[in-house]
Amino acid sequence: MSETSQRRIVIGDVHGHYEGLMALLEAITPTSNDQLYFLGDLIDRGPQSAHVVNFVKKNNYPCLLGNHEQMLLNVLTNGGSSNPAMQAWLYAGGQATVASYQEATIPLEHLEWFQALPTYLDLGDFWLTHAGVDPALPLAAQTAEQFCWIRDEFHSIEKPFFPDKQIIIGHTITFTLPGVSPGQLAQGQGWLDIDTGAYHPRSGWLTGLDITNNLVYQVNVFRKRVRTLALAEATVNIDPAEIRGTRRNKQRA
Repeated sequence: MSETSQRRIVIGDVHGHYEGLMALLEAITPTSNDQLYFLGDLIDRGPQSAHVVNFVKKNNYPCLLGNHEQMLLNVLTNGGSSNPAMQAWLYAGGQATVASYQEATIPLEHLEWFQALPTYLDLGDFWLTHAGVDPALPLAAQTAEQFCWIRDEFHSIEKPFFPDKQIIIGHTITFTLPGVSPGQLAQGQGWLDIDTGAYHPRSGWLTGLDITNNLVYQVNVFRKRVRTLALAEATVNIDPAEIRGTRRNKQRA
């Protein structure tokens, strides 16, 4: 497979798996001509969140705000260590993040960096955000609540939100969607999900997508496996009706 000399590469949710990220980048071998983008959720659940943040920040890689970074920021906004925001964050993996920092103190420069993260990036033909968009709202009316947290309403859209660009997301582990196995990517109407669940024991796959050459690079953080696949080979198409049906079943439960 021939590749162009300038690549745009999107990295899915790392969740503190620094060694896995290093192995993934070793497989991708990015050059100074390439552009790397991170979809957010650098932190929580995995063992080395501080290292991941240091690496992405130090290299000035564009990175989006994920729901896990937003949960941490909510703790700062609400203040105090016993408030519900703190408990929610710790329960969702924040304890591992705290433990990854020396003396369990997150430096101010990292907190300020989190606060400055954008909620989306428009690359022209591709549009990056952490979770998706609300198809019922105009873009200007949407906030981090939609960009960082939305799931079923976005996954079940019947036509692309943008007529001229594909939305690339993380946030929802792909194998939780109908018909998708661990490690596979999921594609719907105008969107592509590349969060393959690096932290999850059912998966372990961390994904980098070369959107220039339609190549998928993956590292399994548990089994130390590395593989490269054509995008078409790695992707499962999602039926919006199945998402809506799953949502209805949840509401009845």
